[in-house]
Amino acid sequence: MKALGIILAGGNSNRMRELTTRRAIAAMPIHGSFRCIDFTLSNMANSHIQKVAVLTQYNARSLHEHLNSSKWWDFGRKQGGLYTFTPTVTPDNSWWYQGTADAMYQNIEFLRRCHEPYVIIASGDCVYKLDYNKVLDYHIEKKADVTVVCKDMPADMDISRFGVVKMNEDSRIIEFEEKPMVSRSNTISTGIYVLRRRQLIEMLERCHEEGRSDFVNDILIRYKNMKQIYGYKIDTYWSNIASVQAYYETNMAFLKPEVRRYFKEDPKIHSKIDDLPPAKYNEGSEVRNSLIASGCIINSKVENSVLFKKVFVGKNCVIKNSIILNDVYIGDNTHIENCIVESRGTLKANTYYSGGDGIKVVLENNERYSI
Repeated sequence: MKALGIILAGGNSNRMRELTTRRAIAAMPIHGSFRCIDFTLSNMANSHIQKVAVLTQYNARSLHEHLNSSKWWDFGRKQGGLYTFTPTVTPDNSWWYQGTADAMYQNIEFLRRCHEPYVIIASGDCVYKLDYNKVLDYHIEKKADVTVVCKDMPADMDISRFGVVKMNEDSRIIEFEEKPMVSRSNTISTGIYVLRRRQLIEMLERCHEEGRSDFVNDILIRYKNMKQIYGYKIDTYWSNIASVQAYYETNMAFLKPEVRRYFKEDPKIHSKIDDLPPAKYNEGSEVRNSLIASGCIINSKVENSVLFKKVFVGKNCVIKNSIILNDVYIGDNTHIENCIVESRGTLKANTYYSGGDGIKVVLENNERYSI
């Protein structure tokens, strides 16, 4: 592969509410046994990108634990490999990353030491499959300065949290608005970019000299009339999880057979493996249209839900339209509906949780063994 990869995984979103008080968005569990960053890392590995840098910052401990062995994504190699970069205090700088462009600038020596002619920049908070080779071939064919991977969203969808683009008949981006209140287009940027390494270095240096820090606002939007910026459209599954509602909908999408089949097909998504026994269904359990991960013990009714690893469900419980994260203990006679239950929580017996028409985030840190 003629490119190196950069994964931006250091941000936080208030839209995630309590779910990111313990972890980065990129470390959020997905589909029972994955983390969100697994999808971007697997896309990099499946596209034969041999050198990938992950830029972390906010609540990065669990993300670093997940990435501490790069062999799961085939990055345990002599040439290239997986690199993680966090903000570092130096004699010249003691700031956290001020934005996406500043995050890359603070690690610009990594870019300078590399020899790959191209860079693929991607976000760590999206769920999708993509062959970056096709995007790179398109980028070279168009003789583009920057290529932005785009997707047409449904007309009734709120796209105010995305970058919205408008392209001409040759797919050149002529308008780019970041998180507009009202948009004249339903085509969004997926946060995946391709450009030459030397050009990226020049842009980051100039951005730093001018006191600017954001890659989208201070580079893409600022240069849209000066540089050849093209859009590459995808029509396959893509989701950004950076809100409670989007996170809930993304996990629920895996209950659809066509979505599960799509992600099970080659090339596959890889993740760090835990040695856990298969899920156990005891007498009295009734499971319908749900995903149950390894290590779970089920004694009750589960419907239209996703249960992550090591969840215990007591007797006479009802779990419906909910997401139960890792290592949750649910006591007897508990009712959970339209909820996301935070990991390692203990829900006491005879309790009731409901999100009503919305999604309720449940945090119960009761001491498990004193009940």
